Amino acid sequence: MSDSLLVDAGTRLQAAMKHVSISEDAIARLKHPKMSLSVSIPVRMDDGSLTIVQGYRVRYDDTRGPGKGGVRYHPNVTLDEVQSLAFWMTFKCAVLNLPFGGAKGGVTVNPKALSKLELERLSRGYIDAIADFIGPDVDILAPDVYTNAMIMGWMMDQYSIIRRQISPAVVTGKPITMGGSVGRDVATATGAYFVIESMAPKLDLIPQYTTIAIQGFGKAGAVLAELLAKAGYKVVAISDSQGGIYAKKGLDIPSIRRYKMSSQSLQAVYCQDTVCNIVEHEQLTNAELLALDVDILIPAALENQITQENVNDVRARYIFEVANGPINSEADKVLDSKGILVFPDILVNAGGVTVSYFEWVQNRSGLYWKMAKVHENLKQKMVEESQYIWSIAKELAVSLRTAAYVHALNRLGEALNAKGTRDYYVNGRIPALNSSPN
Repeated sequence: MSDSLLVDAGTRLQAAMKHVSISEDAIARLKHPKMSLSVSIPVRMDDGSLTIVQGYRVRYDDTRGPGKGGVRYHPNVTLDEVQSLAFWMTFKCAVLNLPFGGAKGGVTVNPKALSKLELERLSRGYIDAIADFIGPDVDILAPDVYTNAMIMGWMMDQYSIIRRQISPAVVTGKPITMGGSVGRDVATATGAYFVIESMAPKLDLIPQYTTIAIQGFGKAGAVLAELLAKAGYKVVAISDSQGGIYAKKGLDIPSIRRYKMSSQSLQAVYCQDTVCNIVEHEQLTNAELLALDVDILIPAALENQITQENVNDVRARYIFEVANGPINSEADKVLDSKGILVFPDILVNAGGVTVSYFEWVQNRSGLYWKMAKVHENLKQKMVEESQYIWSIAKELAVSLRTAAYVHALNRLGEALNAKGTRDYYVNGRIPALNSSPN
């Protein structure tokens, strides 16, 4: 992970700054994370040895509400990466008009190398180390890369033990039996699906004639692939960390998902009941998947998948970012010059944090929703904000990413300015902002 990831993330604001009237005070605050915490986590291994693991939690900005962001377990986690993810979360929450700021956490570890008991000790140890940094009204955790509902349950339980009170609202993405929300496990994919469906008419996309390639067949990518396939879209390629598969006629996604869950391998199969047969397909690398000639490319893996080194290979007409930061700023410029529309991560993958917000609301009220209500409210927010951003892009003649940052900056600027700015203290007034939907 490049040590300039946060700097690269910050460059996305430069184009948006030209289209907003935001105080210098607000700009100065948004250039730096509010708080960054590094911790050492001692983990007792199953063989009795002790391992020290590095962990992080960053609260980038909490002007609009308590910090909100996931915790990822990955061997390449760095403080720079976590700060960048917290930066993106700040703008994501503003784009969706959620009463949260941006935060993120991470642990530098290979979770696949740990036993379940070691994973639990690590998860509880992480909370022991950061307990004074988080809370239902301060900073709320959620799942991310290689963390799941069970891990979130351990974290909530450990925080409750430390505080000597049940505190379900400190963590979202928990098991439903521990106060989790229905629909949270598929929220990122479902939100992305609502964005694609709402934009399809504007892009003249007809599902049965629309080809799609998805890089990343994990929690978000696999669910999104199945939602799109069921809606009639032709998903022709998918991949995971080991490589990918391609079939010009389209893949049977439900069969592939069942096969992968049972065998932990990715194969183009067609299943009838428990019998699965391999069908005609091509093997391809992740790099080759990104270069496929398809209508829609969906990066749903990790950051920096499309850079200046491979951007000229991209031939898709539209890109919907389900991963966080899969395209760096230099590649963005090339894609824009090629006329490839990029729907940005701070909109497309915001379904996860939106349903996390719903879960937080349910925890605090003690009233729990049915799936239909969760999906209805999620669809309303995703479609509404997608339409706003599309309108801003057309009105200002800017990219969709710049439009999303303009949208978020207006909301963040209003909140930051409400606390007082230089102009207020010198001239006795709060500077006007560009109007934006609330």
